[in-house]
Amino acid sequence: MFIRLLRESFTRNPRRKVLTGIALVLGMAVATATFTVAVDVGDQLAREFRSLGANLLVTPQADTLPVEIGGVDYRPVDQGAYLSTSALPKLKTIFWRHNILGFTPFLDVPVQAGINQSVENTTRFQTTLIGTWYRYSVPIEDGTTFVTGASFTHPWWKVHGRWFADDSKDCVAGASVAQKYGIVIGDKLDLSAGPRESLAVVTGIVTTGDSQDDALLCPLSVAQDLASKPGEFRQLFVSALTKPADAFSQEDPNKMTPTEFDRWYCSPYITSIGRQIQEVLPGTHVEAIRRVAQTEGRVLSRVSLLLWIVTIAALIAAALAVGATSATTAMERRAEVGLMKALGATNFLVGGLFLCEQLLLAIAGGCLGFLLGAGLARELGETVFGVATSPRLIVLPIILAAAAAVALLGSWIPLYRAAHVPPAPILRGQ
Repeated sequence: MFIRLLRESFTRNPRRKVLTGIALVLGMAVATATFTVAVDVGDQLAREFRSLGANLLVTPQADTLPVEIGGVDYRPVDQGAYLSTSALPKLKTIFWRHNILGFTPFLDVPVQAGINQSVENTTRFQTTLIGTWYRYSVPIEDGTTFVTGASFTHPWWKVHGRWFADDSKDCVAGASVAQKYGIVIGDKLDLSAGPRESLAVVTGIVTTGDSQDDALLCPLSVAQDLASKPGEFRQLFVSALTKPADAFSQEDPNKMTPTEFDRWYCSPYITSIGRQIQEVLPGTHVEAIRRVAQTEGRVLSRVSLLLWIVTIAALIAAALAVGATSATTAMERRAEVGLMKALGATNFLVGGLFLCEQLLLAIAGGCLGFLLGAGLARELGETVFGVATSPRLIVLPIILAAAAAVALLGSWIPLYRAAHVPPAPILRGQ
């Protein structure tokens, strides 16, 4: 009997049902679009922000006090602590190993350089030779290889000509040092650091916008040979995909409870990833490059906050529209309610009848809103963020639950009042 009453009631006055359905469809479409964008584009934007460069710097914990002028390390190569390149594959074994997008070791070596322009004319000058990887394949313990280097951690570096090959003895010259000493592509440089010497061909002129513009860059193996430090380096830049910092991420992990520590450790905060790097590279000091990490965190947090505000506003607007149409429907059907109660219907039965109507509308509106919102999310992602999003079926149950909540909360007060109206005054026409 209840199903029959529900069917007859649902098909009555379709105009009000359509208005309620439209309100739910629009509200759920906006909620679907913003929720999908918040989930999908948030990760994509975080990856795009990696173009800002590495966000973690790893140095030996027992290193001596750096002697830097203009960002270039002028410590003698026989002073200070070093790290081993043989330990770098362990970075891809940490808990958040898939969030490690790249890492690049650096070794600075003060050298005397000579430009072999002719036999009689050789220009000599003192500079810093920076050994690094550009695009290097690192063998991982699981048998795979991980391609990394400056092309991943410093993608904004621009070279005129071409980069050196990591297995060659070529080099690229920083834009400032090339201009100062007249270095051009194809020049041969005599490099010496103490008793060791090497010959390098300039394959490109690199512009970094940083201290590397005043140096020469070469394969890491060349710098290690000149410094007599085989398999060692002094600095490691790591590019990691991280979660924006919040108050919890700033707490001291040593003072956390076991439950709090597990939550912190299993969240991709820049601090927790730094802790995991220290665990696989003992004797290191890991610090966040704040100008990169803070910029990412602020932008991602503000984008997420904006999307959540739009979502909540859409749900509130849908609830108000449902409440308005429900109030009108309750007023129009007062005579029907009075007759049902005069025939013995309880408040629970009358209220349940109206609430079931709203749930049916919520399911229909939620499904249509999800389909419309998926298309809107794709357009929004491509137009605003430049990243195409794909529909996520996991969002559908959330949207249906939100539609049900909006429909029930929006219509609760008018339907509650309608269910508790005494039948006698209504039947007397009062």
